[in-house]
Amino acid sequence: MTLLQMWQEQWPDIRVSKPAETGAGVLDSGAFKSIEVDSVFDTINHAQTVIGQAVLFRSLAQPSDQLQEISEKQQAVQEILATPELKNALQHLLLNAQKNEKSFYQLLFAKFLGSGGTARDDAEIEGYGYQQYRRGIRFILGFVDGVLQLNKPKCRYLDALFSELEAFTKSRVYSLMSGPVYITEKGIQSKIDRRRFSPAIIFKPRIFKPLLIASIFAALVLVNLFVPIGLLSFSPMFAIFLVPLMLIYFPIIGGFDRDSCIKPLREEFRKSNDLGKVLDTLGQLDELMSLVKYAEANLDALVLPELIEAKHHKISLKNAKNPVLSKVDAEYVGNDFTIDQEKLVLITGPNSGGKTAFCKTVTQIQLLAQIGSYVPADSATLAVADRIFYQVPEISQLDDGEGRFGTELKRTKAIFLASTAKSLVVLDELSEGTTFEEKMETSANVLNGFYQKGNNTILITHNHQLVDHFLAENKGIALQVEFMDEDPTHKLIPGISRVSHAHRVAKKIGFSKEDIAGYLANG
Repeated sequence: MTLLQMWQEQWPDIRVSKPAETGAGVLDSGAFKSIEVDSVFDTINHAQTVIGQAVLFRSLAQPSDQLQEISEKQQAVQEILATPELKNALQHLLLNAQKNEKSFYQLLFAKFLGSGGTARDDAEIEGYGYQQYRRGIRFILGFVDGVLQLNKPKCRYLDALFSELEAFTKSRVYSLMSGPVYITEKGIQSKIDRRRFSPAIIFKPRIFKPLLIASIFAALVLVNLFVPIGLLSFSPMFAIFLVPLMLIYFPIIGGFDRDSCIKPLREEFRKSNDLGKVLDTLGQLDELMSLVKYAEANLDALVLPELIEAKHHKISLKNAKNPVLSKVDAEYVGNDFTIDQEKLVLITGPNSGGKTAFCKTVTQIQLLAQIGSYVPADSATLAVADRIFYQVPEISQLDDGEGRFGTELKRTKAIFLASTAKSLVVLDELSEGTTFEEKMETSANVLNGFYQKGNNTILITHNHQLVDHFLAENKGIALQVEFMDEDPTHKLIPGISRVSHAHRVAKKIGFSKEDIAGYLANG
């Protein structure tokens, strides 16, 4: 479905795209929220047009799981980066498109107020819509024709986009946009629709129509010859005829053009699959430029991931940093991470040590890799994941009658059934809301299930006994948060954390045993 179809009759929404149902796409709504895709979008977004931003957001919400497609997109980004002429030409075209894009959306979606109304926002049009029509058409034709004048690209991804634009030039919609537009008894026709001559009115998107005005004056002159009204001498009789004529000219001509031409044309444009595809194509080119600008702004800190084919998910990162947090924190601590045959990573450590930030780093990098983007790391090699799952406790969404344990277990079950050996799964704690013994048994059963499926599973847990259990069976690897002088370094190192550091956290927020005693003594 194109973005034009998704917008239907509403004003364009950049974030209109939604993740798929669990098991139907790479991301589901739970992972989308937990991975903080909105923040990832804000971090990498350098798109200049609304359609470009909407395409970029759609890529993040609905990433590809096709290695070939992602690799070709990477090649397109590299070709633009390596070809200044192409990059500068696309940048110029995007800047021009940006000037007229709003008018295009007004043409398609805004409400007409008539000649007497005053527009209060962009979703309303004063007058008859001539300006929005001219500028909106210029937005499409200017970009399409401009791109097709560029040299043929080398990579397949760019070539396919150029070919889509070339195909559009043979469509009825392109013919209507480039003109002329004919108003006939059979309806609106373009020049490719007219097989033979037939009476028609040619639509001109402006209120002043020289031929029509000249015809009116010629008629008045003829009337003056037979019924002298003083027109040729410009007597007061001139105003008697001309002023009323001008008063009715604007609403009649403007109203006819709006209702018989502009409104039917915009209805056809809105429903056009050809226009929907070409609009997406323009957005994809802007998306590529956005990824290029993201790379250029952070070249020293970014790398283009190496994508590999594998029967099960693999990932190897060196000095990987969180894409969102590292942008605002120059001192952000990177981590190395590799998981291949181990299948299971068990991460322990106290709160505020960096466990969750690290897991979001891995999943956000995986997501960026699957939209063809550069990622914040010294090196990155990974297999494309068919599913990226991230489960976190959501107390605010408890199912009636199930409680926390049942609600979280339902989510875990849905992830388990939808995952494959090519999936990446992050679980932030398991089996909360029950006794320790039941938590141990249920968690072990769940993790064994994922382990046997063969996907990569990362578990964040405070339950070091659970980690001991799996290491005793030679399953998985254990990582812990490193501490120095009771403060976390935000580095993950091999091992199991067996200290909660609860007192340190309580003291940090001012609610330790000593703090409570002080409050009571002073209260």
